[in-house]
Order: sequence, then C-alpha cells, then structure tokens
Amino acid sequence: MTTAAPAPLDNRLFYALVAIGLLLNATGLLVPIIEPDDALYATLPKTMVETGDWVRLYVFGRDWLDKPHFQFWMTAISYSLFGVSSFAYKLPALLFFFGGVYYTYLFARLAYSKLVAQVATLVLLTTFHIILSNNDVRAEPYLTGLIIGAVYHFYRLYRNGPGWHLWAGALLTGCAMMTKGPFVVLTIGSGLVVDWLLTGNWRELLKPRWYVAAILSMLFALPELYCLYVQFDQHPETVVFGRTNVSGIRFFFWDSQFGRFFNTGPIKGDGDKFFFLHTLLWAFLPWSLPLYVSVGQAIGRLVKRQHPLPEYISLGTGLLMFIVFSLSRFQLPHYLNILFPFYAVLTAQFLVKLSATNLRRWSIGQLVIGLALIGLLVPLMLFVHPNRLTIGLVGMATVTIVMLLLFRQSDLPSLMGRMTSVMLVVAVVVNVFLFGTFVQYQAGMAAAAFANQSPTLAGRKTFLYGSDTFGESSWTYEFDFRGPTQYVHTDSTLRRQVTNRPMLVFTSAPYADTLTSHGFRVQHVATFPYYHITQPEPAFMNYQTRAATTKPYVLLEVQR
Repeated sequence: MTTAAPAPLDNRLFYALVAIGLLLNATGLLVPIIEPDDALYATLPKTMVETGDWVRLYVFGRDWLDKPHFQFWMTAISYSLFGVSSFAYKLPALLFFFGGVYYTYLFARLAYSKLVAQVATLVLLTTFHIILSNNDVRAEPYLTGLIIGAVYHFYRLYRNGPGWHLWAGALLTGCAMMTKGPFVVLTIGSGLVVDWLLTGNWRELLKPRWYVAAILSMLFALPELYCLYVQFDQHPETVVFGRTNVSGIRFFFWDSQFGRFFNTGPIKGDGDKFFFLHTLLWAFLPWSLPLYVSVGQAIGRLVKRQHPLPEYISLGTGLLMFIVFSLSRFQLPHYLNILFPFYAVLTAQFLVKLSATNLRRWSIGQLVIGLALIGLLVPLMLFVHPNRLTIGLVGMATVTIVMLLLFRQSDLPSLMGRMTSVMLVVAVVVNVFLFGTFVQYQAGMAAAAFANQSPTLAGRKTFLYGSDTFGESSWTYEFDFRGPTQYVHTDSTLRRQVTNRPMLVFTSAPYADTLTSHGFRVQHVATFPYYHITQPEPAFMNYQTRAATTKPYVLLEVQR
C-alpha cells in the first residue's frame, strides 16, 4: 500500500508567500551601491555607455582584466533604458535571480511533487545570503539564474524533452561562461554526470547531443573571446598585472578560475578547507540545519543502497562543488550562492517527507531559530541606532505578532509562512535600516552628491588623487558624480593637469595635506567620513563610537 503524496500548498498562500519573497529580495533596490566591489562593477558599464565602447573594460582609466563581460553588458543595457543609477545597476541582477527562482521550481517539478517544488521555491527566496547578495550585487545573481536554468534545460533534454532544450541550455551555459569563465561548466555538468553514474545510465556520456551542447556553448561564448582578443591578445604592449604580453584568452580559460583554484594565477588567496562548512551554517539561514540533515540522510541512503532519490543532480552538484570550493585557495562566502537552488531542492524534499510528529518538532525548532534571529536584530538596531529607529522596532514587533497569529499550526504551510515572515523582517532591517545607515559613510558617494547639488561644482571635472583613494571611495564618486573624472596617481601627474584655474580634487586627508607642500594652492570645500562598511567592526556599528572609527576624505579646489 502506497502513501498518498502530501497535498501542495494552497495556490493563494503559495503566491502570497512568493510575492513576499520577491519583495524582501527587492529591498536591496532601495540601497545605494556598496563599496568597493559593487561600485567597481557599477562604474565599468557606466564607462561603456558613456564611451560607446562595449568591447574594452577600463578601471582607473586603464585596461582591466578580471571578470568577463556579460554582467557588465546587462548592466549597460539597463543604464541605457533607465539611466545610470543604483536601481538600474541592481535591477537586471535581481531579474536574473528571479529567473533562477522560477527555474528552481521547474527543475524540482521534473522529479518531485508540486509541494516539493513550492517549498524549494520559498526556501531559495528566503535564504539569508541570497538576500544579502541581491543588495551587495556581484556576479552571483546572474550565475544563479543562468546555472540552474542550464541544468533544467539539459535535464529536460535528458528526459527526452524537445530538441530546443539543447539550444536553450547551451545558450545559458555560454552566458554563464561569459559571466564567470569556463569553470561554470563543471557546476552545470557535474550533477548530471553524477546522476547518470548513480542510476546506471553512464552510456548517456557517449551520446552525441552532449558534445553538440558543448560546441554550441562555446559558440555562444565567442563574443567574450572576441572582446578579450581585441583588448589584450591583439595588443601585447598593454600592461596588466604589472606586465606586458598578457593573453586575455589564456586568462579566461585558465588564470581567472583554474589559476585561482590552484593559486597559480595573478590573483591569489589563502584557502581554509573548513571555510565553507561553517559559512554555510549562517549563509543558508534559516534552512541550514534541515539542509545538513538532508544531505547526511541522502549520503547514508547511498552508502546503504536504500531508497534512492528521484534525482541525484541536486546532491551531486551541491556536494561535489562544495568539495571543490573547499579545496580552492581562493574563497569568498558568496561563491556558494550558485549552489543554493540545489540546496533548496534537497531541503524541500527533506521537509516534505517528514512525518507529522517529526514535522511538529522541526516546526518548533525552526520557530526558535526565527525568533532568535528577530531577537538578535532588536539589540543590533539599538546598537546601530539607525534613522527611523522607532518605526523599525514597531514594524518588527508588528510583523512578528501577525506571523505568530496567522501561522500557529505545526504543518508545512505554517512553517513556510513563519520563515518567510521572519526573513522579511531580516531583509528590511539589514538592507533598509542597517545598510541604509552605513552607506552614509561611503565618502565618495556623499562627496558626489554634494558636488552634484552645488551650483559652482556640478559638472566640473574632478581629479581622483592618491593611490589609497583607489578601491576605497573613488568608484562611488566616479559612479555618482554627474561630470567627468580622471584618476591621478602622483603629484607630478596632477601638476601637469592643474592650471591657474581652480580644479576639483577628491582625495584622502593624508594626500590632501601633501598638496600644499608640493606647491599647490589648496582651498578646502568639504570633508566626508569614510569607512569600509562591508567589514564593520563593533566600534563602527556602535553609534556612540562610530565617528572615531572613520577616516576623512576631502573635496578640494586646487590650483597652481
């Protein structure tokens, strides 16, 4: 006698929770771009739009070789439609992530019940680091959508779907390669291979369609190879990483990804084999515990050869790539984001299979985690003391009370409703209140806003002076300022640029102090506090000691 599959969530409840999940991820649209990486990635496509050159990438006015073009092309299109702004920078990334959410639902629906697909969708929408990454936007929102999309289309093809899935999967794979490099092919293909091997379908590896898919993927990635060839391989005199004869093609295929993994490329790091093990505990909140148990049970069943999973792509991709990332010498928390759709499916199938008694226990445990998160946010809000503090605390209390009243049961719908409500509170507090306060200490952004609003300063050329300015606050100034900017590394270069007419200079206070001794006439315009807000220390977060942790940046008028 077979047990009937659990009924799916009521459509009205599911769509309401999805809407809340979309909304809580969209709170990042309300926050200005964050230094330093966001500001760098936002400034690159601004240069594209202003110069009309969508082939070459420039930073500091110099040739730049680090990330492929796809993310910047998407942002440049957004700028062309909506104008240059933080909103236009973050919007396409958010849309790609939302596409990834939809593909996660479709992928789960292929092998599991509708309920598993619904729960996986809500898990992905309410994961903590996903919410952070849709505010602090890098390449990961794009990759999340592209990778799970490619896996879905190739899985459909494997399950005898129409031939157009071959083209769709190859297109998304090519775009993913143009976002992060060829290393993404391992993420897209590893789970499929694991599934074929564990289900005895290893002959699938011999079928011509997968070799056609590989060729098509490379063809779709040709625009990236063309751009790299034109900018670097065609110009061996170009100085990159302090040397000439740098091949953009080689960097794309090796140094950008495999060079980082083996720590042999120009960009190096120090890896910790346990880094992602503890990172996942907080990054996948509030679902990290059921995820770990789900993976453990799946591995146990494999070892005992009991109760095979409906598919092994999620486990294969999630586990194999986790090991690969852990062995890498270059590690950052957001690298895991591209695996979260697969982790969401593993978590969902675990929760759906729980008996009524175990589900009741997990519901209580997840409620404790949710209330603990909200409980931690209250003293954090008092510690940071953001603007509209009272409104924030009242809003947190209101949502919490409503959540407890609406979702009082120990069933799966109430569990999903509670966790979605909790993460709505987390998203609003972190993105709107905390980051909304911290971004005021991005000196470049504040200085650009000041200059834009000044009748005497708006539109004038600004020199961004001094090496310690670069990568800290210069990019937000360049991004937000509505006028020309030029990077100047030395006072001798600045001397050649400055005339007897006052010129705007933005720099850190130590560099400003040296200008007078170097023969410049300097008039102070305004001072702006700076702090690296993505690495906040307790002294900065404490509103009573915050001012002492910042360093000054200044806007000057300089002439000979």
